[in-house]
Amino acid sequence: MLLKEYRVCMPLSVEEYHIGQLYMIARHSAEESKGGGDGVEVVVNKPCHDPVHGDGQYTEKKIYLSSRMPPWVQPMIPRIFYITEKAWNYYPFTVTEYTCSFLPRFLIHIDTRYEDNNGSSENALDLSPELLAEREVVHVDIATDQLSSGDHPELDCTTFKSRKTGRGPLQEGWKETCQPIMCSYKVVRVSFEVWGFQTKVETAVHNAVTDVLIKGHRQAFVWMDEWYGMDIDEVRKYESQQQSETNKKVLAGTDDAEVETN
Repeated sequence: MLLKEYRVCMPLSVEEYHIGQLYMIARHSAEESKGGGDGVEVVVNKPCHDPVHGDGQYTEKKIYLSSRMPPWVQPMIPRIFYITEKAWNYYPFTVTEYTCSFLPRFLIHIDTRYEDNNGSSENALDLSPELLAEREVVHVDIATDQLSSGDHPELDCTTFKSRKTGRGPLQEGWKETCQPIMCSYKVVRVSFEVWGFQTKVETAVHNAVTDVLIKGHRQAFVWMDEWYGMDIDEVRKYESQQQSETNKKVLAGTDDAEVETN
């Protein structure tokens, strides 16, 4: 198992980010689901309860990826290939797990806590001394860190300025001077217990996680003028509408794929 703690700051409060994150995830999933079977299917979205963390929201999704695999990989995987995401959202604490439809020894487990600070908490998720000794801390800067896929001008936080809040652009040193500011503390455990492949796969997954964190948090910021001012009921309504439309597109594509394999 390879364990890293990612710290991602945002020029928002924890309360604001709750709305922004829900909006970003719903919109991102819709934009990534363009038919043909690829995209995000929401299987479950319902309230849940935990004796420690209280009331929350449980979601289960299938993320279909078949056509996004490199051509040399596609013959070796099922025609319908997906990642299952299970998430328990007790905001400002969440738990997320990812498993693979045909790799039973693959697991990503993410514990997240959101705090109103600039990444200064040394043990936000109360890790044991043993895990602290194993942990690598990675500070992610949404303004300056680069995506492996190259530049995305539409997500440039160094040029974006919110019309509604006046926040931005984010310049060098913004995390030391910006108010409000919050941080996502994410402890990510990646496990792929297959001899000969474990280190390479776990390292590659962490590289992909870094990209996902940079892109997702950038989207939440540069889309701010779309979600800022929504309350929780409004963003949940938007989320429900996006999920319904997304499921239709994704399921139409998977039905076609099943016909092809029969």
